[in-house]
Amino acid sequence: MLFFVLLRIILCYERIHFSYILAIESSCDDTSAAVLRGTTVLSNVIANQEVHRQYGGVIPELASRAHQQNIIPVVDAAIKQANIQKNQISAISFTRGPGLLGSLLVGTSFSKAFALAMDIPMIEINHTNGHVLALFAQEPDDPTPVPQFPFLCLTVSGGHTQIMKVNDYFDMDILGKTIDDAAGEAFDKTAKIMGLGYPGGPIINKLAKEGNPDAFQFSKPHIPGYDYSFSGLKTSFLYFLRDKLKENENFIEENKADLCASIQKDIIDTLMKKLIKAAKDTGIRQVAIAGGVSANTGLQDALRAAGKKYHWEVFIPKFKFSTDNAAMIGVAGYLKYQRGEFGTQDMTPYARTVISTGA
Repeated sequence: MLFFVLLRIILCYERIHFSYILAIESSCDDTSAAVLRGTTVLSNVIANQEVHRQYGGVIPELASRAHQQNIIPVVDAAIKQANIQKNQISAISFTRGPGLLGSLLVGTSFSKAFALAMDIPMIEINHTNGHVLALFAQEPDDPTPVPQFPFLCLTVSGGHTQIMKVNDYFDMDILGKTIDDAAGEAFDKTAKIMGLGYPGGPIINKLAKEGNPDAFQFSKPHIPGYDYSFSGLKTSFLYFLRDKLKENENFIEENKADLCASIQKDIIDTLMKKLIKAAKDTGIRQVAIAGGVSANTGLQDALRAAGKKYHWEVFIPKFKFSTDNAAMIGVAGYLKYQRGEFGTQDMTPYARTVISTGA
């Protein structure tokens, strides 16, 4: 009798810990698919949509059409790179929201069809939750330290700016958030004002390395608590350039690096001020960043400097897991798979939501 009990335990352990999860991310303009074994990423394929560069931002209708074209080749590539067969996949996880509704519909519809055809469960994932759980993504033969609960996470992207107290994988309290523009949006909009192209964040980050961060000063918002505001900073930057261009029409070109360094410093200072306050008030010393803007080297340096000053243990996701990608959705999917939290075929995507214990 004991033998059969032990056998069932071993089989259950193997089923959970050696399961393959196919993950789909299609919340904006990147079509991504990944295959994970546990939290280990075996493949992470991303198809970018270059068409949006000429418009200086994402066009939702074009994005959804491109997802339709990309999703099958991307999934096929992810399965092949993982060196598995599709019948080995135990479950499919997908981004249900928030994001662009048309884009999410493509990923959701594909996931439903794949789950139905393969007779496997489907797992819905909150996109913001996925960014936080990217901190737990591992690569074969390359173990990465992960934060312990509870920890603070500053999640920064083009659509989100939040300070979260992470109590558990799916238990996150929002301490502060932006009341208008996200930090990533502020980077993109100021880059657009200067005519630098899209996406603006990586361009500003690159040019800022060559400039003086103290060359120019812009108006910073004063918002109580842990909340953020970036619309005023963006407006201050716009009016500053308007006045300077009246004096010198070549002002932007002649001061491009200094402008990038200065606006980047102001955005990062604003982000870090509230994060430091949250860490002091909560007494939490494990602090992380996540989301697309976590790839910004200036923000990474600021976090490391604060960690050294305040004796934090800091965590930064690898670049490949910081921007929108399916690996982070796969990590979240595996953790839900362990809990047996599965979705149903009548699920629909959502454009906006507030993160909660079950989202």
